[in-house]
Amino acid sequence: MKAQHGNQENYLPMSAGLGPAVGKLESQIYCIKYTLFCFNVVLWLFGVSIFALCLWICFEPGFNEWMRILELQKYFIGIYIILIASLGIMVVAFLGCGSALMENVVLLYGFIGTQIALFVFGLIGACVVLDFSTYDSSVQPLIKDVILRLMNNPQHEGSREILRMVQEGIGCCGADGPMDFLNLNKPLPSECRDSVTGNAYFHGCVDELTWYLEGKTGWLAGIVLASCMICVVNAVMSLVLIQAVKKEEDEAIVYKN
Repeated sequence: MKAQHGNQENYLPMSAGLGPAVGKLESQIYCIKYTLFCFNVVLWLFGVSIFALCLWICFEPGFNEWMRILELQKYFIGIYIILIASLGIMVVAFLGCGSALMENVVLLYGFIGTQIALFVFGLIGACVVLDFSTYDSSVQPLIKDVILRLMNNPQHEGSREILRMVQEGIGCCGADGPMDFLNLNKPLPSECRDSVTGNAYFHGCVDELTWYLEGKTGWLAGIVLASCMICVVNAVMSLVLIQAVKKEEDEAIVYKN
């Protein structure tokens, strides 16, 4: 009886020491995986929002026609990259939720790889979009070349009509302002003047069109960059979860022995 009692005494301290440690680790894993689950839900919602915004930009009535007339189709390169990335975000978010809840190490490693890929893909798309839709970006020289070419070809009916549509629709005058017409010894057209005040528009079409594009893509680029940050957080949390799961397995083996 004493021998049994002695064995019990030798056994109890070890179980008492390891039991709480394993329980604490389990609670930490529980917290990490459900936090990761919530972040993936937010990421999925961002993916849906990005997808919807891209479709709106691509299929907005009249916008495609404007971009085709002004030969600015390069603007859509970034939109298409982001559109593909948004589809990836929506699919991968489900993978992240499942791998976190199952605590599957292999799936979590795969999820980390997809998060890195989406981060790079989204960052490239956002940079391309911003480079073709912001002030002092690559889009401004393209717009200026088109407007000056239209101004220097007034004898062509199509060029004259396109220039009129742009200046009336956007509310601008020339490439950089009314002085463009005066420098070319051309009269200031009626569409360069405000229909109410009769004053010439101060800003040129380069600036006005750039601000117009900024307004359309500002929110899109912001949501994409926020999604990229969530991808980084997800990757780090997945790595922490993997380490915690491995540690739990090691603790469980020690506890059983």
